[in-house]
Amino acid sequence: MKILSTNVYVGPNIFAHFPVIRHVLDLGVLEEWPTGRLGKAFVDPLLEALPGLHDHGCSYREPGGFVRRLREDEGTWMGHVMEHVAIELQNVAGSSVTFGRTRSIDGEPGHYNMVFQYKDAEVGREASQLAINLLHSLLPEEIRPDDAPAEDWNFPEQRDVFIRYAQRRAFGPSTASLVRAAEDRGVPWIRLNRQSLVQFGYGRFQQRIQATTTGRTSNIAVELASDKEETNGILRDLGLPVPKQRVVRSSSDAKRAAERIGFPVVLKPLAGNHGRGVSINLKTTDEVAVAFDKAREHGRNVVVESFLEGYDHRLLVVNGKLVAAAKRMPGHVVGDGEHSIERLVDIVNEDPRRGVGHEKVLTRLEFDHQAERLLKKMGYDRTTIPAVDEIVYLRSTANLSTGGTAIDVTDVIHPDNREMAERTISAIGLDIGGVDFLTKDITESYRVAGGGICEVNAGPGFRMHVAPSEGTARDVAGPVLDMLFPPDQPSWIPIAAVTGTNGKTTTSRMLAHILKMSGYTVGLTSTDGVYIDGQLSVPGDMTGPVSAKMILRDPSVDAAVMETARGGMLRGGLGFQKCNVACCLNVASDHLGLKGIDTLEQLAEIKRVPVEIATDAAVLNADDTLCLQMADYTEAERVCYVTMNPGHPLVKQHIRAGGQAFVLEEGMNGHMITIYDNESHTPLLWTHLIPATIEGRAMHNVQNAMFAAAFAYNMNIGLDDIRHGLRTFDSTFFQVPGRMNIYDEHPFKVILDYAHNPAAVKAMCNLVDRFEPEGRRIALLSAPGDRRDEDIREIADIAAGHFDHFVCRCDDNRRGRGKDEVAVMMKDRLLESGVDPDNIDVVPDEQEATIAVLQKAQPGDLVLILADNIKRTWKQIIYFNPELGAADVSAKKPASLELPELDEFSLDESLDIISDERGVRIAREAGD
Repeated sequence: MKILSTNVYVGPNIFAHFPVIRHVLDLGVLEEWPTGRLGKAFVDPLLEALPGLHDHGCSYREPGGFVRRLREDEGTWMGHVMEHVAIELQNVAGSSVTFGRTRSIDGEPGHYNMVFQYKDAEVGREASQLAINLLHSLLPEEIRPDDAPAEDWNFPEQRDVFIRYAQRRAFGPSTASLVRAAEDRGVPWIRLNRQSLVQFGYGRFQQRIQATTTGRTSNIAVELASDKEETNGILRDLGLPVPKQRVVRSSSDAKRAAERIGFPVVLKPLAGNHGRGVSINLKTTDEVAVAFDKAREHGRNVVVESFLEGYDHRLLVVNGKLVAAAKRMPGHVVGDGEHSIERLVDIVNEDPRRGVGHEKVLTRLEFDHQAERLLKKMGYDRTTIPAVDEIVYLRSTANLSTGGTAIDVTDVIHPDNREMAERTISAIGLDIGGVDFLTKDITESYRVAGGGICEVNAGPGFRMHVAPSEGTARDVAGPVLDMLFPPDQPSWIPIAAVTGTNGKTTTSRMLAHILKMSGYTVGLTSTDGVYIDGQLSVPGDMTGPVSAKMILRDPSVDAAVMETARGGMLRGGLGFQKCNVACCLNVASDHLGLKGIDTLEQLAEIKRVPVEIATDAAVLNADDTLCLQMADYTEAERVCYVTMNPGHPLVKQHIRAGGQAFVLEEGMNGHMITIYDNESHTPLLWTHLIPATIEGRAMHNVQNAMFAAAFAYNMNIGLDDIRHGLRTFDSTFFQVPGRMNIYDEHPFKVILDYAHNPAAVKAMCNLVDRFEPEGRRIALLSAPGDRRDEDIREIADIAAGHFDHFVCRCDDNRRGRGKDEVAVMMKDRLLESGVDPDNIDVVPDEQEATIAVLQKAQPGDLVLILADNIKRTWKQIIYFNPELGAADVSAKKPASLELPELDEFSLDESLDIISDERGVRIAREAGD
């Protein structure tokens, strides 16, 4: 069994609305060996290795269902077994996942799509690899592959290695509790590094935490809490109970300070944490000397303070209120009269709640200098057998990170002690703080029972409160989220997801422009790049999940427009868990035959994903049957139909039922975009007033404008702002590069467009037909090389009757095709369609073809250039000098004038360089 390919989906995808990993598996010879044939010799060892498989329900949807499948006469196939093993391995490692699905791939015997849920992508990948190794190790010798593990391969050892790897990558208990609290409240989160830095919320509403330190935590407060001397002084001046204290730098000073304070004393590093280097109840100067050396290992300055009698309590304060209190017991064992201390430690560490450091809710006990010292003080060693119920302490401090345990006492803490903790954290200035308080009885006021504050902690751990050894678990993470996101503070920015075959970029840019004109700082992802407030941030095709995360992480953004392409959804899913409004503009033939998408129905299933996760509205093209069918799959509050057919029967029925629709209606002055909503009828705008429609002639942009308006309307943008946005958005190169850009500075008109599939080419041909040039219509045609032959021929078929002359070319990247294969294929199809061979030129190179078609043009002609390299082609158009007729006009520019090289200009410099007989004129493009 081999993994042929892997996709890691980071968000909603075609398989699930949460992160999954998809493997394409080749079972090889195992296609003939289902578990029914492998029998008990395979199944029993598998269940022994992973007993948790007994709880898997599988298709029976009840515990034991998967085992039933394994033991059936026919059994189940190995890809399905691997799916369940990968899921169970993650559960064993602490990641609670349940979803999986394995299906055979049509037309490819032995090949399967195996999909399973994950919490951490790398842990998921490791789980699937370990699953393969385990399954291969259990196979009979005659079918065991050559790369199967060796006979001495030890699964329990490899399982434990995997568990430790998973735990290293997992959130600690504190961060995990905050993430769970966020999920419970519907607050989105993004992990920003491999440790505990997490962003809650999107865009300008985001808040960050690092473990239990928030973005609001004062740096001064953290510094104060870390300085035990300053903290002690501040609290003492406020009349709060603190021990006497001195800071020393030498052993002799420590001894003198202890004598002045009075024995017993405590020594600890001035800037220490987690109980490291702390020694308590020191009664002699010799003990002080030893303790000083241990404390100096963790810091130059050492604190000597009076020893307070009592139990150690952690009092947790969030946003000025005490939310939990725990009584902490130092790491210890309890004698049973039979086992040695060393053996009792082993027994305690067998508790599945104990791990290393902070990876679990409790920490393993360890023998070290402190443990040995405490045992020696009692006259014990590791081999001593304590009496029944005798408590033997191995730690002098009660930190959980050193093996301590916690008992919840939140409900019994005395009000004075509660107030004392809240005053303490307020005095230091922390939003989240822990007070380490020593007292004999937390139920009595410190004013009566005595006790004192031994330490204040910035970024206190939560695990003793969320998973105490005894008592009630407390939701301490919830108050933190409530502090970061009060009831009137949203955590989501409005998100719009735009998908479809054609028109995505134009519609996205239109919507972003409307939102910008309405006062939003907009983050836009598109095929041109990531834009923040109209400025290009990252160039390139940015329509996948990575670019979406860029937008959502930007703290300046308060609205997001996500152009969402098929490729990104197929490779990695969506970069957001939900969106407010989603649309599907259309589903047309493009990219078919690639990555397992062979039919329009399959393509529609991919493009349906954003519609499925929309919460407020799904905007659908009622004139496209495949889009129309998506209404059955959305859970959005409302469906809005867009139609250019005012007589559409389904839309009329939808309107009569109080539904929402944007309809193109014909009036005396042209076409009007009209809004129907909840039985109201509102004219929005005449289409000829929208510059991007070229006075209403570009019907595909009329439709794009209708979708942009529908989006904005469902994002609660006012009608006047929508009208203003549409009326100030044009189709210039600098607004929408490569989308119907018109250049009128030559004696002939040039239209540049990125159309690269039949539907898009048809839209451009329809636009050309609405112009009435004085001369000829000329077209530069091509198609991407990875499209099917029938798609390439269809483009030629569509163009055949609309132009007087054709130049056929190829893209720079032939994508597996021959040097002139696409161009020749188009020429042959044009000839079959009846085009005169004298009116067809083949120029394979795009740059040469662009110059050739421009040289072919005469005054009054209209030239349509379908380009691949948009930026380069636009520069060729604006540099072209009709009078020189030069293929490379930059070589024939006036010698006295130094022109910058073409590559020095970016899309956003808004420079239009035009050559004429007088030299060069530089004009700044008005607009965006």
